[in-house]
Amino acid sequence: MQKSIARINDFVVKFANVNGSGSASANAMFAKSVLRMGVPVAARNIFPSNIQGLPTWYEVRISEDDRLGRRGGVDLMVAMNPQTWDRDLKEIEPGGYLFYDSTKPMPPEKFRDDITVIGAPLTGICNRVYTDPRQRQLFKNIIYVGALAGLLDIDIAVLEQLVQEEFQGKERLIRPNIEALHLGLGHVREHLEPLPLKVRRADKVGDRIYVEGNAAAGLGAVYGGATVCAWYPITPSTSLAEAFTAYCEDYRVDPATGKARYAIVQAEDEIASIGVVVGAGWNGARAFTCTSGPGISLMQEFVGLSYFAEIPAVIFDVQRGGPSTGMPTRTQQADILGAAYASHGDTKHPLLFPEDPTECFEMGAQAFDLADRLQTTIFVMLDLDIGMNEWLCRPFAWDDKRRLDRGKVMTYEELEAGADFGRYKDVDGDGIPYRTYPGVHPDKGSYFTRGTSRNPYARYSEEGAVYADNMQRLLRKFETAKTLVPAPVARPAKRPTKTGAIYFGSTTPAMHEALDVLASQGRHIDAMRVRAFPFADALFDFIAAHEQVFVVEQNRDAQLRTLIMNEGGVDPAKLIPVLHYDGAPITARFIAGEINQALGLPARAPITEAAE
Repeated sequence: MQKSIARINDFVVKFANVNGSGSASANAMFAKSVLRMGVPVAARNIFPSNIQGLPTWYEVRISEDDRLGRRGGVDLMVAMNPQTWDRDLKEIEPGGYLFYDSTKPMPPEKFRDDITVIGAPLTGICNRVYTDPRQRQLFKNIIYVGALAGLLDIDIAVLEQLVQEEFQGKERLIRPNIEALHLGLGHVREHLEPLPLKVRRADKVGDRIYVEGNAAAGLGAVYGGATVCAWYPITPSTSLAEAFTAYCEDYRVDPATGKARYAIVQAEDEIASIGVVVGAGWNGARAFTCTSGPGISLMQEFVGLSYFAEIPAVIFDVQRGGPSTGMPTRTQQADILGAAYASHGDTKHPLLFPEDPTECFEMGAQAFDLADRLQTTIFVMLDLDIGMNEWLCRPFAWDDKRRLDRGKVMTYEELEAGADFGRYKDVDGDGIPYRTYPGVHPDKGSYFTRGTSRNPYARYSEEGAVYADNMQRLLRKFETAKTLVPAPVARPAKRPTKTGAIYFGSTTPAMHEALDVLASQGRHIDAMRVRAFPFADALFDFIAAHEQVFVVEQNRDAQLRTLIMNEGGVDPAKLIPVLHYDGAPITARFIAGEINQALGLPARAPITEAAE
């Protein structure tokens, strides 16, 4: 007989629903109720790209120990979708629990002997209480949340407060939803027993906030001084432009005149959107677009223009599964090479890799300073997991003394004093020339902006030596970028080791847990989180100091590994890829298992001296 799982504030609940059934808000309410009880949660919404009818899942990791990546496996499955029943059943850990709608009997072979089955006649309750078909569907979701409160010891008063907040301004909906909660809770108290899985009040959330990465990046753009946004709708980046719009309506309207101090353009396509951004950047505005992989493909020519004409631009790339249309609502880290070398010819573009919404905010603001300083396109590489899921993260912070870094801009006074202005002239040895804003001086400082080869004074030239000199200067500028972009973060093991690991972005929480699991098994690994491209010398020093280095990423072709090899001349045999690309966020179990197997050990090898 399999022993039932018994844990407090440390388990995974997964909801299996049908898209379009209204379950999303109810499931999110469940996650927030645990947060309100002071227990950290990590929630992942795994949803289809159609409007309704296909399966959708919502996974909630409850972890008082702050394990906020996906663990792998499910302790309690809330199975509300008959289409995915068999698949959902397989995910439950031995000794775990299945909660389902028992209105219609299920044959015994549809269950497992090593789990506990909890049935509640949810449809029957709805049919008895409600007559409207839509109400039956919507309130069924709230009823099962109430039932879970009874099964897991969640304070019903917390859920009632969340209902009141959710429907503020729609008071007529508050009472029916609270009654639905109590229908579920009452059924559990009358017919069922609480589970050995418990949510117990704690004080582990602190002052952290619960926010989506897209919203955080949109606010970062406001703080970074962006006044122009040109975009075309595409999953999963649309909510970033919408968040920026909402923040501008609050913070970028002149209080005296009521006039907007921003321009937001929904362009006819991605090509037009990046064209607007480049035009605005040339004119001195801070401008950005947000898109995903297919949009990056379309923007290539304008990105090349930004690189060669040296015009500031920012692109937020919220990555999804590709190629082509791929999996629009699934996450990946698969645009790395496409963004780093975007456009034809020899190009290199700085990339920023935020690990969570807080860094989305910070890097979202920093990107505009970098774009102005380096006079080029800066990519902020989010992904769907960060962008469209709410993450528990440290509060945003801003230094009010901080000023925008506009880079090398020659002023009227300097031009009037007779300064030698060569638009593409390297006067400081850092590869970055001076620019002027249009109209800064009536007869000095003007130049012709072109995407064709030219000399340091912006005069057209196809001379080979002139072209080569300019291309070398652009490389010097890229070397300068190494000193400006965020440095990598080292995570040394507790014991000396010749094994290392490199990771980035949304992989971070699962990676940290995997490293701890491996350490508990005697396998100690130094780690380094990459935060930007171009890569700092510290990354290549880290690789040189280890005999083997795992590179963990969420794509098929090991794109970060390829970029590291290409830029640093690293021996491919030294970099061992750990690749995850099924569209769901990576799990700690997957990372630990892959590393164990690469070391020639079982996926869950026990602690041994040899393993160390």
